[in-house]
Amino acid sequence: MQTRLIDIRTDRDTALNEAKKLILDGQVVAIPTETVYGLAANALNAEAVKKIYAAKGRPSDNPLIVHISDYSQLLPLVKEIPEKVKLMADAFWPGPLTMIMKKSEVIPDITSGGLDTVAVRMPKSEHARAIISACGVPLAAPSANLSGSPSPTNAKYVLDDMNGRVPLIVDGGACEIGVESTVITFAADIPTVLRPGGVTPEMIRGVIGEIKIADAVLHELKEGETAASPGMKYKHYAPTADITIVKGSLESFCEFVKNKDCFVLCFEGEEKLFERFVTYGRADDGLSEAQRLFDALRELDEKGAKTVYARCPEISGVGLAVYNRLIRSAGFKVVEV
Repeated sequence: MQTRLIDIRTDRDTALNEAKKLILDGQVVAIPTETVYGLAANALNAEAVKKIYAAKGRPSDNPLIVHISDYSQLLPLVKEIPEKVKLMADAFWPGPLTMIMKKSEVIPDITSGGLDTVAVRMPKSEHARAIISACGVPLAAPSANLSGSPSPTNAKYVLDDMNGRVPLIVDGGACEIGVESTVITFAADIPTVLRPGGVTPEMIRGVIGEIKIADAVLHELKEGETAASPGMKYKHYAPTADITIVKGSLESFCEFVKNKDCFVLCFEGEEKLFERFVTYGRADDGLSEAQRLFDALRELDEKGAKTVYARCPEISGVGLAVYNRLIRSAGFKVVEV
């Protein structure tokens, strides 16, 4: 398969027309969003969704997120819209927030990973919403990377993973946020955050009050436990390099890595302390860390890193999302110094 790349910023009509034609023909197209790039197909077409799994090499019991361009498109996809979902949509849609509800009959089992629920979001990216609107159908769109590798935040990294696997990549430039959306389920007694992202638990509590944070946000799923959200079940976001997160002060971190044959994943301003390094944002600034994390993980591979020790982000606000991705890229290897 030959993979074309069209820049929607400079050739909007062509990008929209080509994406629409391919998606309505049951194909998969890589599209930009404000979080990461996604592999988009008609969410209501089971055969098209199968092609997403094939392109990613993704296990088919890992549910996909369904993307809409307007709130009116939500109701046909779910059995009912809880009142708290309406409040959340008013506050955070369009934006990096995915909400899980009981699905309607129109959602194929393959789209929902065999679950009786469906995950839905309305992206903030105008490019993404324009593509969804042009197609006239909701789009299933997991991150546009090979399963397990870091999610792509620019078209170059999509092409690295998907060249020859999908017919079209729509280039919309660098992603604004850099990590996937927050996922919260309303199919539980208490709304529960299953994956942290740009919409933080603190922001959510400010709108709907009590929520829970799933244990799987910071820990591996228990044996036999079902993955209710993307990013929960399998090792994710991992470069080829072996990563270990190191908790502790900068001074103790420096002492720990001294004389080790390794690369360091550190914060901006700390570069002078290390011989081989890649930075991922500023310390105590979760937004800048999120924007840089996945690119930094790919840069480690580009530099030939084999062993990496990573400075630990603050585990609050958007930093919770950064830590959630980093600990999975490290296969849950953490040391304290």
